[in-house]
Amino acid sequence: MAESTLQRTPLYDLYAGHGAKTIDFGGWDLPVQFSGIKSEHEAVRTKAGLFDVSHMGEVFVEGKDSTAFLQKLMTNDVSKLVEGRAQYTIMCNEQGGTIDDLLIYKMSDDKYFLVVNAANTDKDVEWMKQHVEGDVTVTNVSDDYALLALQGPKAQEILARLTDEPLEEIKFFRFKDQVSIAGHQALISRTGYTGEDGFEIYASPESARVLWEEILKEGEKDGLVPAGLGARDTLRFEAGLPLYGQEMSDAISPLEAGLGFAVKVGKQDDFIGKEVLVRQKEEGVPRKLAGIRMIDKGIPRTGYAVYKGDEKIGEVTTGTQSPTLGANIGNILIGTEHAVLGDVVEVEVRKKRLKAEIVETPFYKRAKS
Repeated sequence: MAESTLQRTPLYDLYAGHGAKTIDFGGWDLPVQFSGIKSEHEAVRTKAGLFDVSHMGEVFVEGKDSTAFLQKLMTNDVSKLVEGRAQYTIMCNEQGGTIDDLLIYKMSDDKYFLVVNAANTDKDVEWMKQHVEGDVTVTNVSDDYALLALQGPKAQEILARLTDEPLEEIKFFRFKDQVSIAGHQALISRTGYTGEDGFEIYASPESARVLWEEILKEGEKDGLVPAGLGARDTLRFEAGLPLYGQEMSDAISPLEAGLGFAVKVGKQDDFIGKEVLVRQKEEGVPRKLAGIRMIDKGIPRTGYAVYKGDEKIGEVTTGTQSPTLGANIGNILIGTEHAVLGDVVEVEVRKKRLKAEIVETPFYKRAKS
């Protein structure tokens, strides 16, 4: 049999012991599920789940002109970051389309750690290198890191038993480097992609392999389970978190995707795509994301056409059967004039047009304790 050409994370050979079913995800051989998407989703919402997301890309931006350089590339205001904090931001092209959405961690005044989407890593690094000015070095360090995401209401309780670090001091979107977890050094941040509390743990590939098993063993009595891409997708979607290639692309601006909170057109520095985004803010976006809940029986899937009467008004970006709500829901990108709460549209599912109501998003919000 031919050798697989798919990329694999350092944890790949540990999956089988936990019953993983893997799929091709953007050129990576990754677990779509372990015990089952619905049960993993439920575990993260009520207890905890552990994800291997080592396919994500990591990049260092260093040098005394790093802040000015990032300000020029990013829609958010990087100058507002202080050491030990993370920021969600977007990198745009000249047309205001989205090159990628990413996290920036400020390590020091002249060193930043960026986490980008796996399929975009090479493209992002190339784009950054093309725009380097002054004393700036861009280094792709993805092979030096593996990434685990421990998510769910019991995440802190489980991780606290493996470290002396006072985790309650690491607030949302803050991080700590050189933390010892079960004897292994890691950078941990209070971030995630599920809508739940939790941590992302960046460690060397060798350490991550040990930590995967140690964390699962430690959390077993709390109901912690290994979780795959299937649950990661339903969790992020319910919580209103966008996926690159679906809610965002180089042809979809962050404002159309509803990410205006990360677009600071008022910041002093110019940034790539600013002109278009300023115009969109002033004049309004021609199309926007809206949530739907199916009235007729059927699941809206990515790419399905959306109609109002005989007019095609857009398409589905993500759709699924929501494990939390027990309903068929979707995101649609449609002409702004059609995005009216309570209105009924039709989704073309297998050549049949099925009714759906436009509803508020996010579909799920975690109750704050």
